[in-house]
Amino acid sequence: MWPNKFDYQRAESVDQALELIGDEGKFLAGGHSLLPVMKLRLSAPEQLVDIGRIDSLRGISANGGLTIGATATHAEIAASGDVQSMCGALADACGGVGDQAVRNFGTIGGNIAHADPASDPPTVLVACGASINIQGADGSRSVDAEAFFVDLFETDLDDGELITSVSLPNCSDCQCAYVKFPHPASRYAIVGVAVCLKMDGGTCAQADVAVGGATVKAVKCAGAEAALAGSTLDDAALNAAAEAVKADIADWLAGDVAYPESYRQQMAGVYLKRAVKAAAG
Repeated sequence: MWPNKFDYQRAESVDQALELIGDEGKFLAGGHSLLPVMKLRLSAPEQLVDIGRIDSLRGISANGGLTIGATATHAEIAASGDVQSMCGALADACGGVGDQAVRNFGTIGGNIAHADPASDPPTVLVACGASINIQGADGSRSVDAEAFFVDLFETDLDDGELITSVSLPNCSDCQCAYVKFPHPASRYAIVGVAVCLKMDGGTCAQADVAVGGATVKAVKCAGAEAALAGSTLDDAALNAAAEAVKADIADWLAGDVAYPESYRQQMAGVYLKRAVKAAAG
């Protein structure tokens, strides 16, 4: 199917992009999230503003934490030594997005603005306490990733606002992992779990957990975190966390004919255990 007709303009700066976007426009970078839904006519913007060549939206920098430009591709993030050392779970998640062509062209900004519940990066961003940096006509603001993802394909972005970068704390003193049960055809996450563990000797001093794929958005899992914190990550703690995570996501479950909600909920417990074991080494 072909998309509806639209106008196309290329912006040379963020300010110009914000001027061009209008009320019914969409920003275009890699296009791997937006163009498929346009072809299905699930989205019909009257104008596309290409931000792919704006220098200020590119690059990955490390200065205490990580700042990743909105048009950094999944492949660039997966290959970045700074990302691998400061938040290896994000490198792993981006390295598992789609196929090589998608990773080479798809961008982190487009991915999180689209907010597909089965995508991989949002789950890690929520678990690791990332912030989404946004610019609009009225100025700039920063939103915690947990608050940024609101519901199915719904975010905190207002019309005409643009994601400029993603900021993450330095997680190099934690043990982090992202694991997923991928759909055999699309590689989207049927269930994806991200964990970030701060260890004190053999005891888990703090745990951060998020689940995606099984849910309509990436969900922070306080019950599973409480079950892991203060434990030695033994079988009893893992079993308690697995039960807790199923309760954590109960109000946010998503499913389909092949993988219904109840199945994904059970698998979230399984993959929570796998993620913790992967993080703990």
